[in-house]
Amino acid sequence: MPTTPRTPRPLLIAVDGPAASGKGTIARALAAHFGLPHMDTGMLYRAVAVSLNRFGGDPGNEFEAVRAVAGLAQVAADDPELRSEFAGSVASRISAYPGVRAALIERQRDFADQDGGAVLDGRDVGTVIAPHATAKLFVTASAEVRATRRLAELTARGAAAHYDDVLIDIKARDERDAGRAAAPLAKADDADLLDTSEMGIEDAIARAIALIEAKFAAA
Repeated sequence: MPTTPRTPRPLLIAVDGPAASGKGTIARALAAHFGLPHMDTGMLYRAVAVSLNRFGGDPGNEFEAVRAVAGLAQVAADDPELRSEFAGSVASRISAYPGVRAALIERQRDFADQDGGAVLDGRDVGTVIAPHATAKLFVTASAEVRATRRLAELTARGAAAHYDDVLIDIKARDERDAGRAAAPLAKADDADLLDTSEMGIEDAIARAIALIEAKFAAA
């Protein structure tokens, strides 16, 4: 009796990791390589931070942070303020609020579950947003390496920054992300670890592609 060919599952890739680990660059490269749409989930939280700042809200008040979600439509995807250190710092703070996470989770899951697959990067994609992902990466690097990378980004944008200050901020974000009660930053049990501390970006991307292809072949 003939067997029915198995329909392959859409390729859903989850890329998690701490700030400045290279996960965003790797996720975009994976999306281009596999021809998939990409979502940087961290940008949603940065957009909330920008919205909150524009109506004069208090980052220390969860109610006001949740209210700022309603203003996301007014924050353009190419708004330069999204890439500011201010937006990143506030996003790290408000992402600890369960109410903010709950307000954003459905749009992230809708993106993840679209027909054809997707690539999402963030802090809790593989553990909360898409635990059913076909392949998961946890991208990391030492705090010192990440601070050096972030400093180079800031300098390239013409921002005044000092290594010691950037390192302190990186470590503070790590502590907030890993220590929050709601969806803390953590490596999923079935995620492949990719430490980019001693890798150039091309090597890191090549390694990521190899890990995803191996995981997809075994799915």
